[in-house]
Amino acid sequence: MDDTRPASPKQTRPFFSPFRAALRRLVFFGSVLAVNVAATYWLYDLFARLGMHRAYVLMLGVFFILNGLLVLGSFHALFGAWDILWGRRLAVRISKLADQAGAPPLARRFAVVMPVYNEDSTRFCARIEAIYRSIGETGHLASFDFFILSDTRDLDLWIMEETAWTNLCRKLGGFGKIYYRRRIKNENRKAGNIGDFVRTWGGGYEGMVVLDADSLMDGGDIVKMARVMEAYPNLGILQTPPKLIRGSSVFTRLQQFAMRLYGPLFIRGLNWWQLGGGSYWGHNALIRVKPFSDFCELPALPGREPFGGKILSHDFVEAALMVSEGWEVWLAWDIEGTYEEAPPTLIDHLKRDRRWCQGNLQHLWLIFARKLPLTVRMHLFMGIMAYLASPLWFLFLVLGTWIAWDREASGLSNLPYSGTPVDRWLGIDGTTQSLILTGVIFGLLFLPKILALAGALIVPRIRRSFGGGIALVTGTLLETLLSVLLAPCVMAAHTFMVLGIVLGHAVGWGNQNRETDGTGWGEAARVHAAPTLIGIGWAALAWHISPVFAGWMSPILLGLILCIPVSVWTSRVRYGRALARQRVLAIPEELDPPPILRLADVATASVDRALDATAAGRYGVVAAVVDPYVNGVHVALLEPGDITPGDEALVERCLTDGPESLSKSEMAGLLYVAPAMLMLHRAVWLRPAGGIHSVWTRAVESYRRRIDAGTVEEPV
Repeated sequence: MDDTRPASPKQTRPFFSPFRAALRRLVFFGSVLAVNVAATYWLYDLFARLGMHRAYVLMLGVFFILNGLLVLGSFHALFGAWDILWGRRLAVRISKLADQAGAPPLARRFAVVMPVYNEDSTRFCARIEAIYRSIGETGHLASFDFFILSDTRDLDLWIMEETAWTNLCRKLGGFGKIYYRRRIKNENRKAGNIGDFVRTWGGGYEGMVVLDADSLMDGGDIVKMARVMEAYPNLGILQTPPKLIRGSSVFTRLQQFAMRLYGPLFIRGLNWWQLGGGSYWGHNALIRVKPFSDFCELPALPGREPFGGKILSHDFVEAALMVSEGWEVWLAWDIEGTYEEAPPTLIDHLKRDRRWCQGNLQHLWLIFARKLPLTVRMHLFMGIMAYLASPLWFLFLVLGTWIAWDREASGLSNLPYSGTPVDRWLGIDGTTQSLILTGVIFGLLFLPKILALAGALIVPRIRRSFGGGIALVTGTLLETLLSVLLAPCVMAAHTFMVLGIVLGHAVGWGNQNRETDGTGWGEAARVHAAPTLIGIGWAALAWHISPVFAGWMSPILLGLILCIPVSVWTSRVRYGRALARQRVLAIPEELDPPPILRLADVATASVDRALDATAAGRYGVVAAVVDPYVNGVHVALLEPGDITPGDEALVERCLTDGPESLSKSEMAGLLYVAPAMLMLHRAVWLRPAGGIHSVWTRAVESYRRRIDAGTVEEPV
C-alpha cells in the first residue's frame, strides 16, 4: 500500500467520476421536478374549474413545496429499489473495497471516541467493552485507542464514570488503550467536545470513529472502514447508516421496524445521487482527523440564539465544509454492524426534535453560502424542510378549511367550467380529476412501504428475518395505522417548535432519556393539550361546514384528537413486549442478535463491587469522599494543586453541615481540588461521629459487618 498521502484531495483523482455524478443528479432531481410540476399544474387546472378564490395562489405555492418533498422522499425509495435490483454491480460496496485493499496490518492509528453527557456509565461502558472485544477478535486492536469524552455536569454521575472506566480498564487490560477525560467547561456542546479531542490528541491518529453514548459498531466493520480510509486518500468521512435496536415500548418498536424495513430503500436512493458528496450524521462514522481539524472548526453565527450563536446541528455543516474543500464524504450503505437506540416515547422524541429543529433552522444562514456544492445545499435543504414542512402542512390545511367555509357560506355551487386543458385533452370531469390527484398523492405517500414490503416478502431470507410473512404484513399494517395517527400530533408539535424559535425561544442542552416506564396521563395531557383542543375545535368546524368535508379531514382530525391516548399507549413497555411475543414489529437483530449485540448484552467489566460508587448510603459524591478506593481513583485523575483557605472553609462546612449545604458549583470546586478531597476523606474516618454530619457517619457505618437475625451482610 502506498504510504504517501497528498496534502490536498485535489492532487488525486476523485473516486467518483464528476460526469457520472452530475448525470445522476440531473436524472434524479429532474425527475422529481417534472413530477412535481405536473402535479402542481394538475391542481392549478382543477382550481380553474372551480372558479377563482383568494387562497388559491398561496395554496398552490404551499402545495408545490409540500408535494415536492413528498415526491423527493418517494423517489429516494424508487431509485433505491432500482439500484437494489439492477445497480448491484455498479454500486460501491465498502466491504468489497476493503477486500481489494488486502488484509495486512493497518498502517496507521485510529481512535474510537464516545462523547457522553449525563449518561448511565454502566451502559455506555458496556458498549465500549463490546467494541473493544470485537476489534480484538479481528487481530487489529493495536491500531485503535478508545476515548470516553465526558461533558457530564451531574456530579454523582461524574464519579460513577470514573469508577466504571477504572473497572473497565482493570478487567480488559485497557490502561493505555482506553482513556477517560472530563472537560471542566463544556463549551459548544458535543461539537466542542470533539473539537477539544482533535486539538489535544487528534494529531496522533489518521481517523476517528465518532460514536454517541447509545452507539454500537461491529469491530470487523470498523476495521473494514479503516482499511478503506487508508486506501483512498480523498475520503474525508465514511458515514454508516445505523439501525435502531433494543426498542421495548410500542413507539420505539415502531421506529426500529420502519427504519429496518423501509430504510434500505431510502439509503440506497440517497447514495445513488450523492455519491462522494454525502453528509455526516454526527455518529457511527469514521472521520479523517487532519482535514476535519483544518476545515471543520465551526464559526459562531451572527446574532443570538435561537438563529445565531453556536451551531447546534454541527454534523451537516462539518460535512459541508469537508466537501467544499474537495474531500469526499461517502455513505457506507453496505456496513451492517452499526446500531443506535431511539427515544422511548413520543414526548422524548419531540424533546430531541426541539434541539434538532433549532439546529437545522440555523442552516438557513448557510444554505446560500458561496462555494457550497449542490449536494451540500440539498442536504441542508432537506434538514431544514424536515421541520418547516409541518407549519406549511398546517397552513395548507387551514387554507383548505377557509376555501371550504367560503364555498359553504356562499351557498353557490361550482360552475361546471369545461375549458381547461385537462378537460380538453382527457375529457374528464372535475370530480374525476380531483380523485386522480388524490390517488397520485396517496400512491406517492405509500409507495416506499409497498416497495419495501413486496421486496421483503419476495426474498425468503428477508421474510424469515422479520418473523415470517404474517408477522411482516401485520407489522406493516400496524406501523402504517399508528404512523397515520402520530403524524398530525408531530405536525402540531413541530409547528409550535418553529413558532417558538421564530419568537426567539432558544433550547437548552439536556441529556437524552433512553429508558422509561412510559408516559403518564398527566404529562401527556400537559404536552398534548394544545393539539387535542385544536383537533376538537377543528372537527366541530369541519362538521359545521359539511359532513363530507369532515370525512376528508378525519385522518388529520383523529390524529389531533387522539394525541394524548396514542402518546400514552405507544409509550407502554408491556404492550411492546406483548407485540414482541407475537413477533409483530420484530426486526432481524431482535430475532437473531448479531455477535456485537450479544457481546454488549453480557458486558459487565465496568461493574465491580470492590470499586463502586452506587451503593446505598454512599452514592456518587459521598463515595468519592468516604470510600478509600473511589477517593483514590478520583484524586489520581485530578491535576496537582494546592488548597486555599477558601477551600478549607468549604471542606469544614461540608463536613459539619453535609454536602447538601454546598451549592453545586461549590461542591464541584472541591471535587477538582485533590488536597481538599484527601482532607475530606481523612476527616470522615478520623473525626468522632458527633463532629461530622450524619451523611458521613451513615456512610462510614455502612462498611461495618452487621449481624441481624442470623444473617450476615458482607462488607463491600
